[in-house]
Amino acid sequence: MATPPIIAQKAPYPVEVEAGKTYFWCACGRSAKQPFCDGSHKDTGLSPVKWQAPEAKRVFFCGCKATANHPLCDGSHAKL
Repeated sequence: MATPPIIAQKAPYPVEVEAGKTYFWCACGRSAKQPFCDGSHKDTGLSPVKWQAPEAKRVFFCGCKATANHPLCDGSHAKL
């Protein structure tokens, strides 16, 4: 059974992404390189979410780890 994720912050992380680049979003909340994975999920039963940027733009990666739209923010932090 997976360990519940830790809330990294109750706000999204704005990131300028590059078109076609692959990003690995931290789903466990333990990474020191938020919002991206640094391998801290080991032994939690959680895995990072692979996401490829469709275009160069600013996106908002979820910081609370409660989004239903992994890895992007859906406003779930407002309900925590």
